[in-house]
Amino acid sequence: MPKMVFIEKNGNRKEVDAPLGLSVLEIAHRNGIDLEGACEGSLACSTCHVIVDKAWYDKLAEASEDEEDMLDLAFGLTHTSRLGCQIKITPELDGLTVKLPAATRNMMVDK
Repeated sequence: MPKMVFIEKNGNRKEVDAPLGLSVLEIAHRNGIDLEGACEGSLACSTCHVIVDKAWYDKLAEASEDEEDMLDLAFGLTHTSRLGCQIKITPELDGLTVKLPAATRNMMVDK
């Protein structure tokens, strides 16, 4: 089974099973990771914002225009920010690493 790594807000790394076809948001919820997802993955909020490790960012499917619009509302936005509800695990994403952002409102940072 594929694995993925969450880097929590406190810096702790948590490696978890990442079943194929599930979203990063669903995997977080299954493993007690503090990733809100207020709209439950319906692409109506930005509370499942994650920062994708640079090594993995280009391996993801391109963000839709709707996802880009929601990301504009995210806290701690970076150049590798994505919504966890929009990242589906594929065999190519085995080992994916994402960081949970600190809460800093709409500030683009270069990480």
